[in-house]
Amino acid sequence: MAADAEMIADRRRLRRKLTLWRVLAVLALMVAVGTVGLVASGRAREIGQGKQIARISVSGMITGDSRMADLFRRVGDSAAVSGVVISISSPGGTTTGSEELYRGIRVLAGKKPTVAFVDGTAASGAYITALAADRIVARETSLVGSIGVLFQYPDVSKLLGTLGVGVEEVKSSPLKAEPSGFKPTSPEARAALQAVVNDTYAWFKDLVKSRRGLTDQQLAAVSDGRVFSARQAMPLKLVDELGTERDAIAWLERERKVPANLPVRDWKATGPSRFSLWSAAAFGADAAGLAGLAEAIRTAADPAGRVEMSGLLALWQPRLDP
Repeated sequence: MAADAEMIADRRRLRRKLTLWRVLAVLALMVAVGTVGLVASGRAREIGQGKQIARISVSGMITGDSRMADLFRRVGDSAAVSGVVISISSPGGTTTGSEELYRGIRVLAGKKPTVAFVDGTAASGAYITALAADRIVARETSLVGSIGVLFQYPDVSKLLGTLGVGVEEVKSSPLKAEPSGFKPTSPEARAALQAVVNDTYAWFKDLVKSRRGLTDQQLAAVSDGRVFSARQAMPLKLVDELGTERDAIAWLERERKVPANLPVRDWKATGPSRFSLWSAAAFGADAAGLAGLAEAIRTAADPAGRVEMSGLLALWQPRLDP
C-alpha cells in the first residue's frame, strides 16, 4: 500500500510539472509571436527608445531589395531619429540595385540629415550609394571610386565543340537573346551591348559630376574605372573628409544641429511578418546581445536575401591572375 501511495504521489508531481511547462511554453509562444510581429513591422526598435541617430549598413553585394525602401521609409518617418549615418562597406553590385539605394537615400536625406561613412570599401555601385548622402566621410585607407559599368557573360562555345554538343535556335531577329554563351559574340551584338554599357556609364558619370560638383576635366581624371584610397580621393573631391564614424556624427552636429551625444542605433531591413523557429531564434539572439548570431540566423532563414547577380554591374572586381 505504501508503495502504491508513493507511486500516486509521484504521478501527481509529474502532472504538476508537465502542466507548468505547458503553460510556460504557451506563454513563450505568445511572447515570441507578438515580438516577431513588432520587429517585422519596424516598431520594436522604437519602443522604449528616445532620440537617436540611426545607422543603416550597406554591405556585401548590392542587389535590388524592396525591404530597403521600407527601411528608408520607417527611418524617415520616425520621430525618434534625428540624423542618419549610412555605413558602407561594399564592392558594389547591380546597377539597378545601386540606383534603387541611391534614390531611396535621396528621399531619406530630404527628411533627415544624412551622412555616408565609408568603413572599408565604397566602389562602383557602393559609391553610387555614397553619392546620395549629404556628405561622404571615409577612413584614410578605405577604397572608393571604380566609376564604371561592366557586362559579363561566359563563352562556352569551345567547350561545347570539344564535347560535340551543338545548340540550335530560332529567333525573331538577329540581336534577340544576345549575347549567347553558346557561340562567339557577333560584331553587331557586341556593338549593341557596348551602346548599353556606354549609356549607363554616362548616367553614372553625370551622377558623380552633379553630386560632387566636378568639372569635365576633374571627372575625366576619376572615371577611368580605377579605385582610389580615401587619401587619394580627397584632393580629387570624391570624398569630403577623412575620419571615423565619430567624425561623420560630429558633422551632423556641426552642420545640421544634431546632438552628437545621441545614441547610435542600428536599423535593419525586415521581411514579412511570419513567425517561425528561425525568427524566434534570431529574436532570442538579439535579446541576449548576440547581434552577429542573430544576423547569421536571419540570413540563413531568408531565401530572399540570397544574392542574385544579373544585368549590368557596377562592381569592383580585383583580378586574381595566377
